[in-house]
Amino acid sequence: MSAPAVAIVIVSFNAREDLLRCLCSLHAHPPSRPHEIVVVDNASSDGSVESVRRDWPAARVVALTANVGFARGCNLGFADTDAPLVLLLNSDVVVREGALDHLIEALLSDETCAAAGPRLVDAAGIIELSWGRMIGPFTELRQKSLQLLRRLGIPPVAALIARRTRQVRFPDWVSGACLLVRRADAEHVGLLDERFFMYLEDVDFCAALRARGRRILFTPAAEVQHARGRSASAAPDATARAYRQSQLAFYAKHHPGWLPILRVYLRLRRQLPSPPARAVPF
Repeated sequence: MSAPAVAIVIVSFNAREDLLRCLCSLHAHPPSRPHEIVVVDNASSDGSVESVRRDWPAARVVALTANVGFARGCNLGFADTDAPLVLLLNSDVVVREGALDHLIEALLSDETCAAAGPRLVDAAGIIELSWGRMIGPFTELRQKSLQLLRRLGIPPVAALIARRTRQVRFPDWVSGACLLVRRADAEHVGLLDERFFMYLEDVDFCAALRARGRRILFTPAAEVQHARGRSASAAPDATARAYRQSQLAFYAKHHPGWLPILRVYLRLRRQLPSPPARAVPF
């Protein structure tokens, strides 16, 4: 068998049904290049490890004894593989026909790009705004406003997002729900920053890649389905805390001047998080 050209790393926590659906889609629509699949399980208690080992023996399982978070889980996936391309894939993603080949070819066709992301849609076909400019106080507000208005079904906003996600772009970041990266670039920046338990690790990772003069690619030719929010709805309080913890860590790293203002804002809204909770879904 040829050495894998692509390592597909799936970090999962108590998402057995989504994980099995993701693996089924990878079996139905695999990349044409030699590949391997590694599931990094964050100490799930729902039988995820047993189900994968029973139903998908070709997938390698890294079964952890504690929930170490998404960034750390991805880094362990990198360490367990050696393919030149690594696809970070959420367990709640369903791969569509040809999507991974389109994503791989798009990245390999442009040597200036370190990473690439596809267009993400939900089960109803509604497009997710899965890329953008570097996160800061104003860009974050704009991104969240667009997402809220899209969820509310405001036609001009939905049309705007649809138009913008039909074009190849070189944004500051693409979503970590499905992110293809060259291993050499990832290793050069030290992989993902493990200060981010979950949320914003993808934006930070892309910022590190761009800091060494590399570009990030968004390609609508590749499209995958992302059940965004399903895991969060299972544990909304823990998920909200995890987001705020990552937000504080992100501003401390990239926008330290804004950090005191963010802390005051969160305190006034009674959303300033306590020390990190670790039983959080992805």
